[in-house]
Amino acid sequence: MAELDVALIGAGGIARTHLPAWTALRAHVRIYAPDDRAPALAREFGATLAGTREEAIAGATVVDVCTPTDTHPEIALAALAAGAHVLCEKPLALTTADAALVAGTARAARLRLYPGHVVRFFPAYARLRDLVADGALGRVAVARFTRTGRYPTWSPWFADPARSGGILVDQMIHDFDIARWLFGEVIRVHAHQRGHLTAPAPDGAVASGTAVLTHESGVITQVVGVWAPPNTPFRTTFHVSGTGGTLSHDSLDSPGLRVTGSDRGAAGAEGIPSGDFGESPYTTQIAEFAAAFAGHGPEPRVSATDGVAAVRIAEAAVASARTGQAVPLEGSPA
Repeated sequence: MAELDVALIGAGGIARTHLPAWTALRAHVRIYAPDDRAPALAREFGATLAGTREEAIAGATVVDVCTPTDTHPEIALAALAAGAHVLCEKPLALTTADAALVAGTARAARLRLYPGHVVRFFPAYARLRDLVADGALGRVAVARFTRTGRYPTWSPWFADPARSGGILVDQMIHDFDIARWLFGEVIRVHAHQRGHLTAPAPDGAVASGTAVLTHESGVITQVVGVWAPPNTPFRTTFHVSGTGGTLSHDSLDSPGLRVTGSDRGAAGAEGIPSGDFGESPYTTQIAEFAAAFAGHGPEPRVSATDGVAAVRIAEAAVASARTGQAVPLEGSPA
C-alpha cells in the first residue's frame, strides 16, 4: 500500500500498536506528538518526524488519530478540512453531538472516516458474529460481556472523565459496540459505576461499571467492565444464550469457543485462534481500512455510523450512572 501517505498523530501505546500495521503495508508515515516520545518512535519504525500537527497533516492521504479522547474531534476535523481520510481511535468523541459532527463532516466532504473499534477484528468476536448471523444459536435471548484489565495509571488522562469519559466510555465502549453489532440497535440503557472515578488515580485504584442494554430486537445484554489493581491479567469473556444453544468464551481459559446444548453440534465453533495467534487484530483492522482508503476491496466491517452509535450508548450509560435511572434511546444514530 505504498501510495498511502499517513500522518500519525500521537506517540503513546496505541500509536505503537498501529505503526507495525502501517509499516507492513509500506505506507509512508509522518509522526507528530507534542511530547518527547515521538522522535524515538519515529526512529524505531523508520517514520518521518513532523515538527507540527499541520506539517504532519499537510498532503496526507490518511490521518491516524492516536491521542487522548478529548482531542479526537478537533484533530479529525482538521484532517478532514485538509482533505484526508481519517482513522480515529475509539471513541470518536466524548459526546454524541461531537461524534455526529465529525461523521457528518466526513460524509459531506466525501471522505472516509473509520473508528478504531478493533474488537470486531479479534478472531473470537468475529467468529461469534458469524455464528449469530448464521443462526447457530437460534433466537438469542441474553448475552453477557466482561472486560477486565489493570487500572490505566500509566497515563493520567484515563482517570479524568473530562478527558476519557471514564470506564464506561473508554473501556466499556468496546463491548457496547460489539453488542450492537451482534444484536442491533439499543433502545434502553441502565448503568452503574463504582470505585475510583476521578483524576489523579492513586496506585492500587480500582473502578468498575455495569450496563444493561435492551435491544430493539428484544435481546438483553449485560456489559461489565473493571479497571483492577496492578498485576491483574487482561481478560475478556462473553456468554451468549439462544433457543439453539449457549456459546461462551474466556480469553484466559480457552482461546476458542465452547458451544453447549446446540442442536447444530460443536463443529461450527472449531478453528478459532487465540488473540495472540496469527495476524494482530490491529493489523487486520488497518489493512481493511487501508484497502478502503485506497479504493480497493469491500467496505470495512465498521463504519462512521457505528462509531457514532457506540458513543451514543456510552453517553447514555454515563447519564444513567449519574442519575440512577434508565435512559431511553430514540431514533437512529445515523
